[in-house]
Amino acid sequence: MAEKKKMLAASFRHRADARLAYDWLLARGYHGSHINALMSDSTRNAFVEEEEPIAAGSHALEGVAAGGAIGTAVGATLGALTAAATSIVLPGIGLVIAGPIVAALAGGGAGAVAGGVLGGLIGLGIPESNAKAYEAVLREGGVVLGVTPKSSDDADEIEEYFKDNGGENIVYA
Repeated sequence: MAEKKKMLAASFRHRADARLAYDWLLARGYHGSHINALMSDSTRNAFVEEEEPIAAGSHALEGVAAGGAIGTAVGATLGALTAAATSIVLPGIGLVIAGPIVAALAGGGAGAVAGGVLGGLIGLGIPESNAKAYEAVLREGGVVLGVTPKSSDDADEIEEYFKDNGGENIVYA
């Protein structure tokens, strides 16, 4: 039987901290489809409203052209991840879930998750105390990020980054 891979998760009370952590994970080689994100619908809307398109005459666009990356995304953002098709919105509780966690939670029945985010998180192996803390942070407009590290060394570095950059209730389960 294959060993279940562990996920490293943390809550971020501030959207800016969550965005920086997300971008840092992307820079480490993780893709948006590997990163789990949970947030309220209103928090997602705030991310989407913050996004600004790159102006045609900006230096950023010139840099992209110089790098030969014309026609590709400059970088994914947390708002884009949660607006993508890999996310679900649970009506009634206004929670947005994105990343590979969507399939795991849906496998348990979206109705069960809608009936209790706490139960869904616990079912994924998150200790109850962390799940309760995550639920509280989500209600307050924060973000929960999770990723399955590529190695134990990577897990240590990610955990250290989360600790140093606003991550709370960090768990590796």
